[in-house]
Amino acid sequence: MSDNTIPAGEGRSLLVRILDSDLWYSFSRSPVAVISAFIFLVLTLSAIFAGVVAPHNPFLAPDLMNGLLPPMWEPGGVSDFPLGTDDQGRGVLSLILYGMRVSLFVGLAAVLLSAALGLFLGLLAGFFGGVIDAFIMRVADIQLSFPNILVALLIDGIVSATFGHEMQNRLALPVLILAIGLSDWVQYARTVRGSTLVERRREYVQAARIMHLSPVTILFRHILPNIMGPVVVIGTLGLANAIIAEATLSFLGVGLPPTRPSLGTLIRTGNDYLFSGEWWITVWPALALVLLSLSVNVFGDWLRDALNPRIKG
Repeated sequence: MSDNTIPAGEGRSLLVRILDSDLWYSFSRSPVAVISAFIFLVLTLSAIFAGVVAPHNPFLAPDLMNGLLPPMWEPGGVSDFPLGTDDQGRGVLSLILYGMRVSLFVGLAAVLLSAALGLFLGLLAGFFGGVIDAFIMRVADIQLSFPNILVALLIDGIVSATFGHEMQNRLALPVLILAIGLSDWVQYARTVRGSTLVERRREYVQAARIMHLSPVTILFRHILPNIMGPVVVIGTLGLANAIIAEATLSFLGVGLPPTRPSLGTLIRTGNDYLFSGEWWITVWPALALVLLSLSVNVFGDWLRDALNPRIKG
């Protein structure tokens, strides 16, 4: 046999291997997962390409004469603003698309931060044990005694008191990401620690130690790839929680300023006009937030079941 013979399956493309995988089979047979993924994909693409999809750019000199216009199907509405306008004459649909972009960015960045921190601390606690494990887990237990939103408010307050309110407005986006990310690392650390405690007793880890590989190599080259399944599930569900946390903080007035609209700031702004009859300013952003977070949560629930070997049988 020639040495150039390609083993069966080696030449297949990544796409073909994905379509032949058990995970894709489970996904294609779950209507709920397909619908939730489709909704999330549509909302995400609409936010990313808001400059193309949005009817107007809400940051370009809005016309105050168009302020508080109702949706186009109500008396007084116009087709140029399908979902109505806010008090500054900006189209609500355009604000939602641009605001969803900010909310998704904050949510994704916060999840990456909390996952990276939780992975690192969880690997250290599970692999080395002893004093390191006890210290990290006690810090995690202390943080778990406080609601995440209070931790995020505390971090935001510390930054505001340290740098001043004006500087805090300039740093609103990174501060918001930092506040949400640091408030949600515990679940990653606890999950990774538990998985690492199991994996460090496996034969491949013992073999790596016999080969005198460094702990860093064992942790990040051997153990980490084998514990990423639960982390991916937590990250998926954590994205929805981070988006809701951003909306909550912005609604409370400690998130992004009104000049950088997110779904939370839009809901907060519209809340001032809700009882005067201009319901569309807050209802449509709230509906977009519900669809976004619900689609991520439903998809995360399916992913958790699909990656659970006990459920898969």
